[in-house]
Amino acid sequence: MPKDQTKQNVASASIDTLDAVVIGAGFGGMYALHSLRESGLSVKVYDAAGGVGGTWWWNCYPGATVDFPGGPFYCYTFSEELIQEWDWPETQPDQPTVLAYLNYVADKFDLRRDIQLETRVNAARYDEAAQRWTIETSDGEKISAQFLICALGTLSQANTPNIPGVESFTGECYHTGHWPHEKVEFSGKRVGVIGTGSSGIQAIPLIAKEAEHLTVFQRTPQFTIPAGNGPLDPELVRAAREDWPAMRAQMMKSPMGSPYPVSKLSSRDHTPEQRQAMFEKHWAKGSLSMLFETYQDILTNKDTNLELAEFMRGKIRDIVDDPAVVEKLLPDYYLGTKRQVLDDGYYATFNRDNVTLVDLREDAIETITPTGIRTVSGEEHALDMLTFATGYDAITGAFEGLNPRGRGGISLKEKWAERFSTYLGMTIPEFPNLFMIHGPESPTVLFNMPLGAELQSDWIRDCIHHLHEHGQGAIEPTVAAETAWGQEVADIARRTMFSDDTDSWYTGANIPGKHRQFAVYLGGPNFYRRLADVAANNYEGFEIDR
Repeated sequence: MPKDQTKQNVASASIDTLDAVVIGAGFGGMYALHSLRESGLSVKVYDAAGGVGGTWWWNCYPGATVDFPGGPFYCYTFSEELIQEWDWPETQPDQPTVLAYLNYVADKFDLRRDIQLETRVNAARYDEAAQRWTIETSDGEKISAQFLICALGTLSQANTPNIPGVESFTGECYHTGHWPHEKVEFSGKRVGVIGTGSSGIQAIPLIAKEAEHLTVFQRTPQFTIPAGNGPLDPELVRAAREDWPAMRAQMMKSPMGSPYPVSKLSSRDHTPEQRQAMFEKHWAKGSLSMLFETYQDILTNKDTNLELAEFMRGKIRDIVDDPAVVEKLLPDYYLGTKRQVLDDGYYATFNRDNVTLVDLREDAIETITPTGIRTVSGEEHALDMLTFATGYDAITGAFEGLNPRGRGGISLKEKWAERFSTYLGMTIPEFPNLFMIHGPESPTVLFNMPLGAELQSDWIRDCIHHLHEHGQGAIEPTVAAETAWGQEVADIARRTMFSDDTDSWYTGANIPGKHRQFAVYLGGPNFYRRLADVAANNYEGFEIDR
């Protein structure tokens, strides 16, 4: 891997002046740097990580893999030359492959010279008189920038539950969101994994193959679909490279930013027998085709959803040998209303002699002890290693962690105390010249994230140039625009099953005390048409100061 630029020694009294500061060196922050810098702006990126890659730098746990239709499509799309040069080996690339790709991009476009790593942004405050942000970093640097761009990551604020006794554990302890970059040895060890979301389901089969014994502490059983990973179809790669603009245009039309076709069939178009055959076909195919290539009403028709959910429960019964374990693994929520997980042998892992499943709904964790976990029944689970696969304070957590202060010193936590309100999922009233990439009320994780990051970054770039061309100093959404946008996001969600009361990180249910709100815009490519319309209508919904 190319050697990353290390942080510089900066005198605490010095103040750098820039056009823009970008926080985060993942897909979004790296492209924002490239786009803004190419347009002539002075930009610097800060990231607490030891390397570029954002989520893909931190999430190096066993089995970490792209769960979007990957290969040449979970990637940057702006450079046809990059498409021609980089060879993806599989349909769902693993973390080392994605990280190698992002390092290649950083070198190809000379991004490292404007990225300062191992540096956390500790504070950001808006100066109304100067129309600029003052940013303070962990090494004492102060920066004055007209624009603050937060590319903080939807899944970057790791969540470790407050379980009694956690600090007393004397064995090895890890979180999948902050995994060591050196190999963790499981051989000969009794390992406990708490959590069965995406990271847990990806890691558990691999840990089970190495560990002396694995105990899985399951909070909520999950629907997981075979990933169907394999070598990329050479014909698909050839077609993409021969006419990349057309392929990208197709992605722009897709509800998820994917080039693959979305079903136009309703479940009512088929008999029950035909629907079962359709489900079997896509179970064998794997990946997200089960949700998007079967029937278009999977996420809007409860009867169709329940039929597919029962098909999936039947697969669990077929795969897992022990009927008692099967019952613990059967989910009872609407399929797809949690982050849809893909796996490689997850259910079959529970047929192994060295794997135990503990259902925390029946026997909750009472305390973590120096040597393991004790549940309320009094059972002791002796462990040498404890892994928290407990996910993230998703979508909003990293922004609240930064907690910038806007007009009058108002903090973001104060602003969002009752609702995560935005305009276009990218801007916030009372926080002029602050932009978010993949913020709440944007498409975020339910659209191709690299492509979405490009489109949002380009809109930010064009907005900044609009201000400069017209001699304007600050832009801020109106409260009326914020309210209308929140209503639009909620109205779209209500037409689906996402607005039901499923406990998921989409709604913040995994974080104690966090208010419930489905904060994802489900309009797919319509979101980017809305951005274009706002810009074309002289930035409708914004107040602009000279």
